[in-house]
Amino acid sequence: MAPAVPRSGDAIFANVERVNAELFTLTYGAIVRQLLTDLEEVDEVNKQLDQMGYNIGIRLIDEFLAKSNVTRCVDFRETAEVIAKVGFKMFLGVTASVTNWDTEGTCCSLILDDNPLVDFVELPDTCQGLYYCNILSGVVRGALEMVSMKTEVTWVRDMLRGDDAFELQVKLLKQVPEEYPYKDDE
Repeated sequence: MAPAVPRSGDAIFANVERVNAELFTLTYGAIVRQLLTDLEEVDEVNKQLDQMGYNIGIRLIDEFLAKSNVTRCVDFRETAEVIAKVGFKMFLGVTASVTNWDTEGTCCSLILDDNPLVDFVELPDTCQGLYYCNILSGVVRGALEMVSMKTEVTWVRDMLRGDDAFELQVKLLKQVPEEYPYKDDE
């Protein structure tokens, strides 16, 4: 029997239940607005959005693996490509490009030309330190941690801050060896 071929992001996106994009965008905006009201400090909101994303990511990876038929990636480079081409397409309906690799192959950038979270968004002057889409960095970090990759994910460029694209830098800190909860008795 031939191994299962990973489904493309387009094929998965076509078969996934979706919510209205405007409802999704406005709901996310309401969450960010409420965090700004409750926490008052932009840095605290950034941390909270990252933590929320992390909690989503550690659960989202199960759905991703179940629906995408992706097998274990051989290295971090392949993992980044799968996130960019399949993961982002599956859950956000957009793809990202993977660029800016370092010489060790442990750090790259995911560049989103389109980001559905920022439709209808303009940041006021009081929120200039806000990484509005910081939830995405947490999602990527949480999902990668569940597949044994400890990473640091940060925003490098943000169109809401006047940049030309949305760029997430993903840095592999260490590959965590898998630990099994028990030993086989033979």
